[in-house]
Amino acid sequence: MSADVSRRADAGNGAGGEPGEEQAAAPEDRSPLPPGGTRIPQSVLRRRALRRRAAKIVAIGTAVLVATAGGAAYLAYQKLDSNIKTDESTARMLGGYESQRPTPVVEKALNILLIGSDDRSGSNRKYGASEGSQRSDTTILLHLTADRRSATAMSIPRDLMADIPACRQKNGSETRAQHAQFNWAFQFGGAACTIRTVENMTDVRIDHHLIVDFTGFKQMVNAVGGVEVCLPKPVTDRDAKLDLPAGRQTVRGEDALAFVRARHSFGDGSDTQRMGRQQQFMASLLKKVKSNGVLLNPTKLYSLMDAATSSLTADAGLNSLDELYGLARTLQKTPTKGVVFLTVPREPYVNDPNRDQLVQPEAAELFAALREDRPVKVASSAHSRPGSPSGTASDSGAGAMSQDTAAPHGPSPDPTPSTSPSVATPGYEGTTANSDICGTS
Repeated sequence: MSADVSRRADAGNGAGGEPGEEQAAAPEDRSPLPPGGTRIPQSVLRRRALRRRAAKIVAIGTAVLVATAGGAAYLAYQKLDSNIKTDESTARMLGGYESQRPTPVVEKALNILLIGSDDRSGSNRKYGASEGSQRSDTTILLHLTADRRSATAMSIPRDLMADIPACRQKNGSETRAQHAQFNWAFQFGGAACTIRTVENMTDVRIDHHLIVDFTGFKQMVNAVGGVEVCLPKPVTDRDAKLDLPAGRQTVRGEDALAFVRARHSFGDGSDTQRMGRQQQFMASLLKKVKSNGVLLNPTKLYSLMDAATSSLTADAGLNSLDELYGLARTLQKTPTKGVVFLTVPREPYVNDPNRDQLVQPEAAELFAALREDRPVKVASSAHSRPGSPSGTASDSGAGAMSQDTAAPHGPSPDPTPSTSPSVATPGYEGTTANSDICGTS
């Protein structure tokens, strides 16, 4: 056998493998060598082939991981997006009264009506028996200025006497127009009737509305790890199943819900003082949500978004995760010192001291400020506008509920967006999101 044949035989039966195995992986180069050239050793060719094979495996594995992560993210998005319930009937009902509704005054300013419903059906059944209808337990008009540098959350007492217009009900019938307790509007005609009542009262166009239930509120508080509150003295309420010590503390779950809903165990038991606690709680919750401990914690952030979307019923303009996320980003950019919480100026109703009525002209001036997109100032009880009941921290159990600010008097005569120089409205009693919960520095 010639030497050339012998070499071919040895190459086809290499040590440590089946005949032809190495030849298939890295066939021997038999092409003529260029002048002065050298052949690449078989061992080098084998290593190169292995590296190419390994790179291909890594690429495939990476693609699988990316696809899996992308699929998980998509499923999470779909889950959160599908949580949101859409209120389609309100838009239809409001459409029939469009000619009676106010027109927007300042472009890009946004007014959102937040409604806390006392619905006792489904998972809310544990909070009391259903009477076959529901009323708005808490109503807040949230105004975001056109430049998004400030926001005003104005609470409307549920016991406030208001002019409720004739409202169409789900069965097609229409209620009569009447002067009645504000929270009856929600029972008469749902969100549409509540929106029209607020618009009639304030002459402010409502752009969007959100309805939140008890269970969802509790879950949102738990998702952020609880919310800090401050009590000047211990509170025990057997009916509300609330037992809290005095001082600074973090409340969660049922305690958080009882804290914002209870009336008789705090101060004089009025709805006015209850709204003060709610404002304090919302300011503390907003501060917690805007903290890095929530926004930079994927687990907490997802839990918060899951709880929030599960508890919300939104109009068609806010019924998607993208739209709610856009709203959240807007609030994230608004400085906490620019977020104001207050209650509409009110006093005991002349015909029933257990009900409230608006104080004029203070209420009208506040509504004009919101309508014309002017910043609203809050002040301590000593410097607040008449008609804004003071109520001390020791009475209300709400800790620090006010902030001293210099407030020029006199509203601006012309509607101007907040991006232009304007005169702030006189100080109303309230608080800001950056106020310390216990009133200490």
